[in-house]
Amino acid sequence: MVRSFPLSVHTTYQDLLQAHLVQAVSDIPGLPFVRDMGKKGKYWYARQRIGDRTVQKYIGPDTPDIRQRIDMAKTARSERKAFERRCASLVAQLRAAGVPTLDRNSGKLLHAMEKAGVFRLGGTLVGTHAFRLYSAELGVQFDDSLAVTEDVDIAAFENLKLVIEDEADPALPETFRDLNLQPAAGLDRRHRPTRWVMGGEGGTEVEFLVPRMREDSEILKLEPLGVYAQALPFLNFLIAEPIAAVALYRSGVLVQVPRPERYAVHKLIVAARRRTSSALKAKKDIAQAEILFEVLLEDRPAELAEAFQIAIEIGPKWRKAIEMTLKRSAKLTALAEELG
Repeated sequence: MVRSFPLSVHTTYQDLLQAHLVQAVSDIPGLPFVRDMGKKGKYWYARQRIGDRTVQKYIGPDTPDIRQRIDMAKTARSERKAFERRCASLVAQLRAAGVPTLDRNSGKLLHAMEKAGVFRLGGTLVGTHAFRLYSAELGVQFDDSLAVTEDVDIAAFENLKLVIEDEADPALPETFRDLNLQPAAGLDRRHRPTRWVMGGEGGTEVEFLVPRMREDSEILKLEPLGVYAQALPFLNFLIAEPIAAVALYRSGVLVQVPRPERYAVHKLIVAARRRTSSALKAKKDIAQAEILFEVLLEDRPAELAEAFQIAIEIGPKWRKAIEMTLKRSAKLTALAEELG
Protein backbone atom coordinates (compact mmCIF):
# COMPACT_ATOMS: atom_id res chain seq x y z
CA MET A 1 0.00 0.00 0.00
CA VAL A 2 1.47 3.37 -1.06
CA ARG A 3 1.54 5.95 1.71
CA SER A 4 0.83 9.49 0.53
CA PHE A 5 1.96 12.75 2.09
CA PRO A 6 -0.71 15.30 3.00
CA LEU A 7 -1.47 17.75 0.20
CA SER A 8 0.16 20.51 2.26
CA VAL A 9 3.52 18.72 2.06
CA HIS A 10 3.33 18.40 -1.70
CA THR A 11 2.35 22.06 -1.97
CA THR A 12 5.28 23.09 0.22
CA TYR A 13 7.67 21.19 -2.02
CA GLN A 14 6.25 22.81 -5.16
CA ASP A 15 6.71 26.23 -3.54
CA LEU A 16 10.34 25.34 -2.77
CA LEU A 17 10.95 24.14 -6.31
CA GLN A 18 9.43 27.23 -7.91
CA ALA A 19 11.49 29.53 -5.67
CA HIS A 20 14.70 27.76 -6.70
CA LEU A 21 13.83 27.81 -10.41
CA VAL A 22 13.38 31.58 -10.36
CA GLN A 23 16.41 32.23 -8.15
CA ALA A 24 18.61 30.08 -10.40
CA VAL A 25 18.09 32.55 -13.22
CA SER A 26 18.58 35.51 -10.87
CA ASP A 27 21.92 34.11 -9.73
CA ILE A 28 23.37 34.14 -13.25
CA PRO A 29 25.13 37.50 -13.59
CA GLY A 30 24.62 39.59 -16.69
CA LEU A 31 21.88 40.57 -19.10
CA PRO A 32 19.77 37.69 -20.51
CA PHE A 33 19.55 37.42 -24.29
CA VAL A 34 18.44 34.73 -26.75
CA ARG A 35 20.72 33.18 -29.39
CA ASP A 36 19.30 31.71 -32.58
CA MET A 37 21.48 28.72 -33.50
CA GLY A 38 19.53 27.73 -36.60
CA LYS A 39 18.62 24.05 -36.76
CA LYS A 40 20.04 23.55 -33.27
CA GLY A 41 17.33 25.78 -31.83
CA LYS A 42 17.19 28.96 -29.76
CA TYR A 43 18.92 29.23 -26.37
CA TRP A 44 19.06 31.82 -23.60
CA TYR A 45 22.38 33.12 -22.25
CA ALA A 46 23.37 35.90 -19.85
CA ARG A 47 26.10 38.29 -21.06
CA GLN A 48 28.43 40.00 -18.59
CA ARG A 49 31.39 42.29 -19.17
CA ILE A 50 34.42 41.44 -17.01
CA GLY A 51 37.38 43.73 -17.65
CA ASP A 52 38.21 43.60 -21.35
CA ARG A 53 36.32 40.37 -22.06
CA THR A 54 32.69 39.34 -22.37
CA VAL A 55 31.48 36.23 -20.54
CA GLN A 56 28.34 34.35 -21.54
CA LYS A 57 26.58 31.91 -19.19
CA TYR A 58 24.07 29.36 -20.45
CA ILE A 59 20.52 29.64 -19.03
CA GLY A 60 18.45 27.15 -21.03
CA PRO A 61 16.48 26.50 -24.24
CA ASP A 62 14.01 29.12 -25.46
CA THR A 63 10.76 27.82 -23.94
CA PRO A 64 7.76 29.61 -22.39
CA ASP A 65 8.83 28.29 -18.98
CA ILE A 66 12.37 29.70 -19.28
CA ARG A 67 11.05 33.05 -20.50
CA GLN A 68 8.70 33.22 -17.53
CA ARG A 69 11.55 32.47 -15.10
CA ILE A 70 13.66 35.25 -16.66
CA ASP A 71 10.83 37.76 -16.22
CA MET A 72 10.27 36.72 -12.60
CA ALA A 73 14.01 36.76 -11.88
CA LYS A 74 14.21 40.50 -12.55
CA THR A 75 12.40 41.20 -9.28
CA ALA A 76 14.21 38.48 -7.33
CA ARG A 77 17.83 39.55 -7.85
CA SER A 78 17.93 41.79 -4.76
CA GLU A 79 16.18 39.32 -2.46
CA ARG A 80 18.84 36.60 -2.04
CA LYS A 81 18.91 36.62 1.79
CA ALA A 82 15.12 36.50 1.99
CA PHE A 83 15.18 33.61 -0.48
CA GLU A 84 17.68 31.68 1.67
CA ARG A 85 15.62 32.17 4.84
CA ARG A 86 12.35 31.23 3.19
CA CYS A 87 13.73 28.12 1.49
CA ALA A 88 15.51 26.97 4.65
CA SER A 89 12.15 27.18 6.42
CA LEU A 90 10.44 25.18 3.66
CA VAL A 91 13.18 22.53 3.78
CA ALA A 92 12.75 22.27 7.56
CA GLN A 93 9.00 21.74 7.13
CA LEU A 94 9.56 18.99 4.55
CA ARG A 95 12.20 17.30 6.68
CA ALA A 96 9.83 17.30 9.66
CA ALA A 97 7.13 15.73 7.47
CA GLY A 98 9.43 12.82 6.60
CA VAL A 99 10.49 13.76 3.08
CA PRO A 100 13.89 12.15 2.30
CA THR A 101 16.93 14.39 2.86
CA LEU A 102 20.53 14.22 1.71
CA ASP A 103 23.29 12.91 3.95
CA ARG A 104 25.99 15.47 4.72
CA ASN A 105 28.60 14.30 2.19
CA SER A 106 26.11 13.92 -0.67
CA GLY A 107 24.63 17.30 0.22
CA LYS A 108 28.02 19.03 0.13
CA LEU A 109 28.85 17.36 -3.18
CA LEU A 110 25.58 18.16 -4.95
CA HIS A 111 25.57 21.70 -3.57
CA ALA A 112 29.07 22.31 -4.93
CA MET A 113 28.17 20.84 -8.32
CA GLU A 114 25.05 23.01 -8.48
CA LYS A 115 27.14 26.11 -7.80
CA ALA A 116 29.62 25.07 -10.49
CA GLY A 117 26.76 24.83 -12.99
CA VAL A 118 26.67 21.05 -13.51
CA PHE A 119 22.88 20.77 -13.66
CA ARG A 120 22.40 24.07 -15.50
CA LEU A 121 24.77 22.73 -18.17
CA GLY A 122 22.87 19.49 -18.73
CA GLY A 123 23.99 17.12 -15.98
CA THR A 124 21.18 14.86 -14.73
CA LEU A 125 21.17 13.15 -11.35
CA VAL A 126 20.30 9.47 -11.87
CA GLY A 127 20.28 6.33 -9.74
CA THR A 128 18.81 6.02 -6.26
CA HIS A 129 19.41 9.69 -5.41
CA ALA A 130 17.01 10.55 -8.23
CA PHE A 131 14.53 7.95 -6.97
CA ARG A 132 14.59 9.57 -3.52
CA LEU A 133 13.53 12.88 -5.05
CA TYR A 134 10.41 11.32 -6.56
CA SER A 135 9.04 11.08 -3.02
CA ALA A 136 8.47 14.84 -2.95
CA GLU A 137 7.70 15.12 -6.68
CA LEU A 138 4.93 12.50 -6.47
CA GLY A 139 3.86 13.18 -2.89
CA VAL A 140 4.42 9.64 -1.60
CA GLN A 141 6.52 7.98 1.09
CA PHE A 142 9.00 5.29 0.09
CA ASP A 143 10.26 2.38 2.13
CA ASP A 144 13.69 3.37 3.51
CA SER A 145 15.29 0.22 2.11
CA LEU A 146 14.53 1.38 -1.45
CA ALA A 147 16.24 4.73 -1.06
CA VAL A 148 19.52 4.02 0.71
CA THR A 149 22.63 5.17 -1.16
CA GLU A 150 25.77 7.25 -0.79
CA ASP A 151 26.90 7.09 -4.42
CA VAL A 152 26.07 10.01 -6.71
CA ASP A 153 25.57 9.27 -10.43
CA ILE A 154 25.51 12.09 -12.97
CA ALA A 155 24.56 11.47 -16.61
CA ALA A 156 24.61 13.81 -19.61
CA PHE A 157 24.49 13.69 -23.39
CA GLU A 158 27.92 13.95 -24.99
CA ASN A 159 26.55 16.12 -27.81
CA LEU A 160 25.54 18.89 -25.39
CA LYS A 161 28.80 20.55 -26.43
CA LEU A 162 27.16 21.27 -29.80
CA VAL A 163 24.60 23.66 -28.30
CA ILE A 164 26.03 24.76 -24.94
CA GLU A 165 28.91 27.21 -25.28
CA ASP A 166 29.64 27.38 -21.57
CA GLU A 167 31.46 25.31 -18.98
CA ALA A 168 31.47 24.47 -15.29
CA ASP A 169 32.97 27.22 -13.13
CA PRO A 170 35.00 26.41 -11.14
CA ALA A 171 36.17 23.39 -13.13
CA LEU A 172 34.95 20.15 -11.59
CA PRO A 173 38.42 18.74 -10.83
CA GLU A 174 39.07 21.91 -8.81
CA THR A 175 35.71 21.59 -7.05
CA PHE A 176 36.42 17.94 -6.24
CA ARG A 177 39.86 18.74 -4.80
CA ASP A 178 38.24 21.22 -2.42
CA LEU A 179 35.86 18.45 -1.30
CA ASN A 180 38.69 15.92 -0.87
CA LEU A 181 37.60 13.80 -3.83
CA GLN A 182 40.25 11.96 -5.80
CA PRO A 183 40.05 10.23 -9.20
CA ALA A 184 39.32 6.52 -8.77
CA ALA A 185 41.50 4.00 -10.54
CA GLY A 186 39.84 2.38 -13.54
CA LEU A 187 40.58 0.04 -16.42
CA ASP A 188 41.04 2.78 -18.99
CA ARG A 189 44.56 2.60 -20.49
CA ARG A 190 44.60 6.34 -21.05
CA HIS A 191 43.83 6.99 -17.37
CA ARG A 192 40.69 9.02 -17.99
CA PRO A 193 38.80 8.93 -14.67
CA THR A 194 35.00 8.64 -14.74
CA ARG A 195 34.67 8.09 -10.97
CA TRP A 196 35.79 10.29 -8.07
CA VAL A 197 35.87 9.16 -4.43
CA MET A 198 35.76 11.26 -1.28
CA GLY A 199 38.58 10.60 1.17
CA GLY A 200 37.89 8.62 4.33
CA GLU A 201 36.39 5.22 5.02
CA GLY A 202 33.21 4.62 3.04
CA GLY A 203 33.58 7.99 1.30
CA THR A 204 30.91 9.23 -1.08
CA GLU A 205 31.57 8.39 -4.72
CA VAL A 206 30.48 10.31 -7.80
CA GLU A 207 30.42 8.70 -11.24
CA PHE A 208 29.76 10.33 -14.60
CA LEU A 209 27.81 8.51 -17.30
CA VAL A 210 26.95 9.13 -20.94
CA PRO A 211 24.61 7.29 -23.34
CA ARG A 212 26.41 4.79 -25.55
CA MET A 213 25.46 5.78 -29.09
CA ARG A 214 28.21 3.75 -30.80
CA GLU A 215 29.52 0.27 -30.03
CA ASP A 216 33.13 1.47 -29.98
CA SER A 217 32.52 4.24 -27.43
CA GLU A 218 33.53 3.38 -23.87
CA ILE A 219 34.71 6.65 -22.35
CA LEU A 220 33.75 10.08 -23.67
CA LYS A 221 34.46 13.66 -22.64
CA LEU A 222 31.57 15.76 -21.34
CA GLU A 223 32.95 19.06 -22.58
CA PRO A 224 30.68 21.51 -20.72
CA LEU A 225 31.37 19.66 -17.45
CA GLY A 226 35.06 19.11 -18.07
CA VAL A 227 35.08 15.44 -17.02
CA TYR A 228 35.14 12.01 -18.64
CA ALA A 229 32.13 9.70 -18.50
CA GLN A 230 31.47 5.97 -18.86
CA ALA A 231 29.28 5.12 -21.85
CA LEU A 232 26.29 2.91 -21.05
CA PRO A 233 23.46 1.54 -23.22
CA PHE A 234 19.81 2.52 -22.71
CA LEU A 235 20.81 5.76 -20.93
CA ASN A 236 19.57 8.00 -23.76
CA PHE A 237 15.99 6.94 -22.99
CA LEU A 238 16.40 7.63 -19.28
CA ILE A 239 17.73 11.18 -19.42
CA ALA A 240 15.68 12.55 -22.31
CA GLU A 241 13.64 15.61 -21.26
CA PRO A 242 14.61 15.64 -17.55
CA ILE A 243 12.71 17.60 -14.92
CA ALA A 244 13.88 19.99 -12.19
CA ALA A 245 13.93 18.87 -8.55
CA VAL A 246 15.16 20.19 -5.21
CA ALA A 247 17.21 17.96 -2.91
CA LEU A 248 16.78 18.71 0.79
CA TYR A 249 20.09 20.03 2.12
CA ARG A 250 20.46 23.42 3.85
CA SER A 251 18.12 25.72 1.89
CA GLY A 252 17.81 23.20 -0.95
CA VAL A 253 19.89 22.11 -3.95
CA LEU A 254 18.41 22.58 -7.41
CA VAL A 255 19.18 19.59 -9.66
CA GLN A 256 17.53 17.83 -12.57
CA VAL A 257 16.41 14.21 -12.61
CA PRO A 258 14.87 11.84 -15.17
CA ARG A 259 11.12 11.89 -15.61
CA PRO A 260 9.73 9.36 -13.11
CA GLU A 261 7.91 7.39 -15.81
CA ARG A 262 11.13 6.99 -17.79
CA TYR A 263 13.01 6.01 -14.62
CA ALA A 264 10.40 3.33 -13.88
CA VAL A 265 10.57 1.82 -17.38
CA HIS A 266 14.37 2.05 -17.44
CA LYS A 267 14.50 -0.01 -14.24
CA LEU A 268 12.70 -2.84 -16.07
CA ILE A 269 15.53 -2.90 -18.60
CA VAL A 270 18.36 -2.53 -16.09
CA ALA A 271 17.02 -5.31 -13.84
CA ALA A 272 17.04 -7.79 -16.72
CA ARG A 273 20.64 -6.98 -17.63
CA ARG A 274 22.13 -7.34 -14.15
CA ARG A 275 24.66 -10.09 -13.74
CA THR A 276 24.01 -12.95 -11.34
CA SER A 277 26.44 -11.38 -8.87
CA SER A 278 24.21 -8.27 -8.76
CA ALA A 279 21.00 -10.10 -7.78
CA LEU A 280 20.38 -7.75 -4.85
CA LYS A 281 20.64 -4.70 -7.12
CA ALA A 282 18.21 -6.29 -9.57
CA LYS A 283 15.78 -6.92 -6.72
CA LYS A 284 16.05 -3.24 -5.76
CA ASP A 285 15.49 -2.20 -9.40
CA ILE A 286 12.27 -4.21 -9.49
CA ALA A 287 11.05 -2.88 -6.15
CA GLN A 288 11.62 0.73 -7.26
CA ALA A 289 9.84 0.04 -10.56
CA GLU A 290 6.89 -1.55 -8.74
CA ILE A 291 6.19 1.44 -6.51
CA LEU A 292 6.65 3.96 -9.33
CA PHE A 293 4.38 2.00 -11.65
CA GLU A 294 1.74 1.82 -8.90
CA VAL A 295 1.85 5.57 -8.18
CA LEU A 296 2.12 6.70 -11.80
CA LEU A 297 -0.65 4.41 -12.97
CA GLU A 298 -2.90 6.23 -10.51
CA ASP A 299 -1.65 9.80 -10.97
CA ARG A 300 0.01 9.98 -14.40
CA PRO A 301 -1.22 7.02 -16.46
CA ALA A 302 -0.87 8.73 -19.85
CA GLU A 303 2.78 9.65 -19.22
CA LEU A 304 3.61 6.15 -17.99
CA ALA A 305 1.86 4.48 -20.93
CA GLU A 306 3.70 6.71 -23.40
CA ALA A 307 7.13 5.99 -21.87
CA PHE A 308 6.39 2.25 -21.77
CA GLN A 309 5.29 2.23 -25.41
CA ILE A 310 8.33 4.21 -26.56
CA ALA A 311 10.68 1.71 -24.91
CA ILE A 312 8.81 -1.29 -26.31
CA GLU A 313 8.98 0.09 -29.85
CA ILE A 314 12.68 1.04 -29.81
CA GLY A 315 13.79 -2.47 -30.65
CA PRO A 316 13.81 -6.19 -29.82
CA LYS A 317 16.58 -5.91 -27.19
CA TRP A 318 14.57 -3.38 -25.24
CA ARG A 319 11.34 -5.38 -25.56
CA LYS A 320 13.03 -8.62 -24.50
CA ALA A 321 14.59 -7.02 -21.42
CA ILE A 322 11.26 -5.54 -20.34
CA GLU A 323 9.46 -8.84 -20.84
CA MET A 324 12.11 -10.70 -18.81
CA THR A 325 11.65 -8.38 -15.84
CA LEU A 326 7.85 -8.49 -16.02
CA LYS A 327 8.03 -12.29 -15.76
CA ARG A 328 9.93 -11.90 -12.47
CA SER A 329 7.25 -9.71 -10.87
CA ALA A 330 3.57 -10.61 -10.85
CA LYS A 331 2.82 -7.12 -9.52
CA LEU A 332 4.58 -5.41 -12.42
CA THR A 333 2.91 -7.73 -14.91
CA ALA A 334 -0.52 -6.79 -13.56
CA LEU A 335 0.31 -3.08 -13.54
CA ALA A 336 1.69 -3.19 -17.09
CA GLU A 337 -1.48 -4.92 -18.28
CA GLU A 338 -3.52 -2.03 -16.89
CA LEU A 339 -1.67 0.32 -19.20
CA GLY A 340 -3.55 -1.27 -22.10
